[in-house]
Amino acid sequence: MVMAPRLELRQGQALVMTPQLQQAIKLLQLSNLELVAYVEQELERNPLLERIDADGAQEFDGAEAEPAEAPAVEATQGLSDLDLDPDKPRQAEADTAIDAEIDNTFTNDGPSDQGYNSYDGLIDGRGGSAAFDDERTDFTELMSERQTLREHLADQVSLEFTDPVERAIAVHLVGLVDEAGYLREPVSEIAERLGAPAEQVEAVLVRCQGFDPTGVMARDLAECLRLQLVERDRCDPAMAALLDHLDLLAVRDTAALMRICGVDAEDVADMIREIRALNPRPGAAFEHETAQTLIPDVLVRRAPEGGWTVELNSETLPRLLVNQRYLTKVGTHNKATKTYLSDCLSSANWLLRSLDQRATTILKVASEIVRQQDTFLVKGVAHLRPLNLRTIADAIGMHESTVSRVTSNKYMATPRGIFELKYFFTAAIASTDGGAAHSAEAVRHRIKSLIDAEGKAVLSDDRLVELLKEDGIDIARRTVAKYREALNIPSSVQRRRQKDLDPKA
Repeated sequence: MVMAPRLELRQGQALVMTPQLQQAIKLLQLSNLELVAYVEQELERNPLLERIDADGAQEFDGAEAEPAEAPAVEATQGLSDLDLDPDKPRQAEADTAIDAEIDNTFTNDGPSDQGYNSYDGLIDGRGGSAAFDDERTDFTELMSERQTLREHLADQVSLEFTDPVERAIAVHLVGLVDEAGYLREPVSEIAERLGAPAEQVEAVLVRCQGFDPTGVMARDLAECLRLQLVERDRCDPAMAALLDHLDLLAVRDTAALMRICGVDAEDVADMIREIRALNPRPGAAFEHETAQTLIPDVLVRRAPEGGWTVELNSETLPRLLVNQRYLTKVGTHNKATKTYLSDCLSSANWLLRSLDQRATTILKVASEIVRQQDTFLVKGVAHLRPLNLRTIADAIGMHESTVSRVTSNKYMATPRGIFELKYFFTAAIASTDGGAAHSAEAVRHRIKSLIDAEGKAVLSDDRLVELLKEDGIDIARRTVAKYREALNIPSSVQRRRQKDLDPKA
């Protein structure tokens, strides 16, 4: 065989993913916080992009901005009355630019893949007025700052320890306490790190465990409860034996606890009631990192004429404009400057179009979900219908992967609460009479309702299967057990033991 270079002409078909199309698809799957972070990066990188506030004014002082060919993003905040026309020009454009099959893969270079977890100052709770003339404003609350657990413990260290070495060890121990008030690291590792004898570190820890709140700096749950019982003078040998076998208490094995503690059933019940009155997380009452407020991407309201009104939440939509006048004033005499500004203009225009298409696609998917789950909005979770991605994709003329991207990290505010869009997609459970299938989420809700109402007659999984079949739900026993465990509901044996120990439970 002769090896020689040669030219060949071949014809084939391939899907080419342009950088602009990749950007549009990545924007589609970002949450609102990730989208804000991405837009902030683009504002810093692109001098032609400018943000406008809610009343349409520019945020920055400088040349006035004029809209480019692409519309401003806030133009897509309109309502949807569930009359989705797939032939509308803007929707068709969005489908073409964003819809892509699931086989397309990308590098991990988007904001969603770079670990954007929290952003300071992006959430406004809208809980009240900030005006100075508002009588409801309590400036003492605005100016005060709650003390953290570590600050509270550090104050006690300065009062308890006078020896500099012991104080240094105590300060280090306080720095290792977690939000629940526990010290998770072994004393031997702490002593090795500090270069101090383990006995000295242990002695300092014992003194620190006498700090307020009681039970703080314990190394496990049993020690935390023991410290609180010692303060109450209730840590007798029987109680100490019970603390050494909390695993038996977790499964409500009363017989084993009676044998180990050497007491009768009544005493075991009293001991358990005492333990329940203790605080397993002594540090939880102190100030911790404030949780971010969940802002929905879609708002659903009851329409005055009937039906539902689906609207994009304007708070989650960035408002951007392309500063064409700044582009004109800078001039293009320099070739390098002209090339740079041309790239910036192209990137800015495409970003605006991508954001507009993202908003339009989210509105289409959310509107179809509302149409499919109308009964849920009216009657509750028991009437949630089985739904999958293909049903929504076929209804709006998009690919399943596009619907999957839209429903990732997006939330919908309804009269029944705020739900992630993926919440509405549930598996189907067959009906015993051959009728319409039941939603898996509705079945879980039914199982929880039956167990909550069981009273003294504890329902086994087999009995739950029988009751569900009476309701027309064809389900296997192992599926009932799986749903029950997912709801963190103990088995019938454990529930029966719990009711025997505590009649009020």
